[in-house]
Amino acid sequence: MRLAVLGAGAWGTALAIAWGQHHPVTLWCRSRALAQRIHTQRTNERYLAGPVLPPNVRVTDDCATAIGDAELVVIATPLAGLAQTVATLAQTAPHTPFLWACKGILPDTQELPHEIAARVWSETTAAALPDHGVITGPSFALEVAQGLPTAVVLASHNAQWAKAIIDTLHQPRFRLYAHHDVTGAEVGGAIKNVIAIAAGVAEGLGFGLNTRAALITRGLAEMGRLAEALGAERETLMGLAGMGDLILTCTGGLSRNRRLGLLLASGEPLSAALAALGHVAEGVPTTQACVQLANTLGIEMPIAQAVHELLFTPGTSAEAVVEKLLARDPRFEF
Repeated sequence: MRLAVLGAGAWGTALAIAWGQHHPVTLWCRSRALAQRIHTQRTNERYLAGPVLPPNVRVTDDCATAIGDAELVVIATPLAGLAQTVATLAQTAPHTPFLWACKGILPDTQELPHEIAARVWSETTAAALPDHGVITGPSFALEVAQGLPTAVVLASHNAQWAKAIIDTLHQPRFRLYAHHDVTGAEVGGAIKNVIAIAAGVAEGLGFGLNTRAALITRGLAEMGRLAEALGAERETLMGLAGMGDLILTCTGGLSRNRRLGLLLASGEPLSAALAALGHVAEGVPTTQACVQLANTLGIEMPIAQAVHELLFTPGTSAEAVVEKLLARDPRFEF
């Protein structure tokens, strides 16, 4: 299958490497200078140092060229770039099916990625929206690029199309599972980053493994409440897109959002912590969006609220936020 991967960050590069073992892939990079370096060096030292691009992968800074005659387009930009990339695709190849691999909730509108895609498509072209979906799940880019066994979900409203895509792209070390619950898969991919910030803060404060387990479990409950309120199936959050991604992001050393929590626990202000990361931490804007959504929907999300207070209330300390969270009244678990 001819693939175009739009976005040459860590995740886009990893997908190009994984699928480029067996399929022709064109990787689009916004920066001409970076695209030339990746093309020449056959590695992305800026965002994913080490893994080498297979011969099947070509690199370009021309988005229209990247899309070209692709049979499937995969959008791997950060969430903030999804709208513009979907608009470009709608103008360039309105009949080409596409996936997005970004996670989060847009703060300005509280939209999930599939809602952004549908809105931008209708605003850009009169053509019907082609088959589309989200790829998500527990997947550090570096491990995917290194060929370490990984399993993810491809969720689409057209489950049969999703199954056909995974039949083509599935590999023994990069396993894809089809799913129909797009909203549930997206909520899992978004909220796990919020909980991972909390897990990093707790770890940075020395609260131990019991605390981490409690945060993961109660975070999963918050995730399920929000998903259900948005019309998703709670069971989806028990799978790769929910529990799987949550466990990985809260415990793995490669997790940006967990590392952000560690920096905040050490007393770093948010701006300095983000600068130290050097990469996008989607948990920050997602925290803002999910708390707004929870308030609108009347849902309790105390962990997300605590993270929101730490991130966006000046002068708030990590210790004070955690103590406030721990002081909540006892209640039934379910």
